[in-house]
Amino acid sequence: MSAALKSMPFDIAKIRKDFPILDAQVHGKKLVFLDSAASAQKPRAVIDAMTHVMEAQYANVHRGLHFMSEKTSDAYEAVRDKVAALLNAASRDEIVFTRNATEAINLVAYSYGRSALRPGDAIVISEMEHHANLVPWQILRDQHGVELRVAKITDDGELDFASLEEQFADGKVKLLAITQMSNVLGSYTPAGRLAAFAHERGAKILLDGAQAVVHRRIDVQAIDADFYVFSGHKLYGPTGIGVLYAKAELLEAMPPFLAGGDMISSVSYASSTWARPPARFEAGTPAIIETIGLGAAIDYVQAIGFDAISEHERRLTDHALAVLSDIEGLKILGQAQDRGGVISFTMAQAHAHDIATLLDRQGIAVRAGHHCAEPLMGRLGVSSTARASFGLYTLPEEIDALAAGLNRIKQVFGG
Repeated sequence: MSAALKSMPFDIAKIRKDFPILDAQVHGKKLVFLDSAASAQKPRAVIDAMTHVMEAQYANVHRGLHFMSEKTSDAYEAVRDKVAALLNAASRDEIVFTRNATEAINLVAYSYGRSALRPGDAIVISEMEHHANLVPWQILRDQHGVELRVAKITDDGELDFASLEEQFADGKVKLLAITQMSNVLGSYTPAGRLAAFAHERGAKILLDGAQAVVHRRIDVQAIDADFYVFSGHKLYGPTGIGVLYAKAELLEAMPPFLAGGDMISSVSYASSTWARPPARFEAGTPAIIETIGLGAAIDYVQAIGFDAISEHERRLTDHALAVLSDIEGLKILGQAQDRGGVISFTMAQAHAHDIATLLDRQGIAVRAGHHCAEPLMGRLGVSSTARASFGLYTLPEEIDALAAGLNRIKQVFGG
């Protein structure tokens, strides 16, 4: 075992054995997967949990009095408790299951935005938002008459608080919707400070935690978040399941987002009344198998511990910043002091798409493009970047392989 492996805060060799796909070969090379920010790989515990539901206990939930329905309903609802514990929510009823973080933000924009905000009210986002935390607010602006404002970031990729204060200066801002960790720059925003800032000025805060929830412990009560969203597939769980956390009093006041079965209290041809949250926001047959898979993923990461995960990824990020900075012609975007395991970069010799394609021939998976953050690319003065992102299964040796691969690309392009 290498010295780097021995210094890791958990037994990473053992962890890697939990992820079957990491034994895969790509173009005859052992897979080096550095695209976890897009979607993380799945441990055997998640795969087995989902398979077990289909093989041994599947039925629709909340609808049957027979054994299989009750057993599956119990397993499904147990995940709500696991999510509440993961986020330290005050109540399980503050947890709404959605398809992903994108749907969760759309739910807030449609339901809270149209019921609580008035024409002329303002919403503030930042320059580093994912499209999922931009486009829903643009639609709300165009259809409902609210104003959408954008707080600037610094050249280091950190939120510019002077710009944020300018956006709030006239007292019209009612919602701050902001990422907790940039999917492009890896920058963390100071969530607790931002919540206090918004509340002092009469605004609510929504935090896009799709990246952050993977890397560090989240406490929505300590942050005092009004809304918090994340996706299961980045947290080593399946696709098709996401979470909206919202304070109970906000959910109680919000009208439904989707209508249909299981979100009603009573229905007649003349009118309908709504169930209490969270059922009010979970119309139709839910993602039963995927939700139970998310529960298994939460159990998995909780068993490892977020302190260990955070320390592991901090060491990986420090190592990556060091070795990539030594490559002549390579530029790392963003130099935030508080950052996670996401590194976007450009190379003078090659387009980002060429970088990703040539790395793939070496078995190394990175992402290339605008990363669903096209306006941020404009702010950074680039059209696209290559991005390497790390998970709890990432090895220091894999980062070294990335650096070696990039040096080969330099040679190909005459660098």
